[in-house]
Amino acid sequence: MENFKIELGNVSPKSIFVSDTMSIWGGSLIKGEDNLYHMYYSRWKKDLGWVWDSHSEIAHAVSKSPFGPFEHKDVALSIRDAKYWDGLCTHNPTIHKFDGKYYLYYMGNTGDGKIYSKPGKIKLNPVHRNNQRIGVAVSDSPDGPWKRFDQPLINVSADSTALDALMTSNPSITKRPEGGFLMVYKAVGKKKPGIWGGPVVHCVATSDSPTGPFKKYDKPVFTAKGHDFPAEDPFIWYESGKYRAIVKDMHGAFTDAGKSLVLFESEDGFDWNLSKNALVSKLEINWEDGSTQKVDHLERPQLYLENGKPVALLCASDTIDDNGVLHSFNVQIPVKTSNE
Repeated sequence: MENFKIELGNVSPKSIFVSDTMSIWGGSLIKGEDNLYHMYYSRWKKDLGWVWDSHSEIAHAVSKSPFGPFEHKDVALSIRDAKYWDGLCTHNPTIHKFDGKYYLYYMGNTGDGKIYSKPGKIKLNPVHRNNQRIGVAVSDSPDGPWKRFDQPLINVSADSTALDALMTSNPSITKRPEGGFLMVYKAVGKKKPGIWGGPVVHCVATSDSPTGPFKKYDKPVFTAKGHDFPAEDPFIWYESGKYRAIVKDMHGAFTDAGKSLVLFESEDGFDWNLSKNALVSKLEINWEDGSTQKVDHLERPQLYLENGKPVALLCASDTIDDNGVLHSFNVQIPVKTSNE
């Protein structure tokens, strides 16, 4: 019987990417031909509040090591005209290199640009939230320039009863061993009444090309009985003969650890099951000095792989101060897998 495990190492103080003026969320990493490590991350002005839904942009930082320290270099996907589907917001990047080209997958949206959140009070802008769509930008270099497209890669379905009738977001993609590409993405339907819709699910799509078109499958994955929104932020990859996914457990639906990161597996990428060694991490960071820091969130897991093996796990994390203000950062955690 398979005994696949993920083990996280202790974190160096240099493996935190943070800013005094910008909220930082997520981060996805790739090594360039320049031997530098290129991280793409979401950011927005901290003094605006928690406005990831309407004011985020995808920025680019570099380091000589996958464990930092990272330095901001430029903005990869900036604000463009509000008439574009991704004109005012780009968020939650995941970077891949396929056949010599770099593919930056992300969520984009547009809307009225209004801010509903205030420091210490999180409230989403419903127009921007419901305008979320999945896109990809393509480049010959991790430094850009990035070619963006006038249409989303994964749009909402026209059928009002579809799983993704209201919005699509948070793509994760991997090559299939038999050829082509498999994507898992977050979706919201219209079956539940009200402006926010629901339920919130994850869907599967496949394509022969990294730029689509993608064929959608009408079957949700990472589901849990009694939960309308059990999981979020899957990162998928293929290792040791199976598809793997690190998933954010929203409510403790999958283990008794409560909110956490958990491991799923699949033979074909369509039917997913909780792994035997399911718990990847509780909401904590283990430091090199032996201390353990409890955090309010540990999510947006993104693996950096070398030769198909995980080396670093990048996560979005934050702490909340006495005024209820979130202070966010990216953390790069040593990781290894075994299958004994």
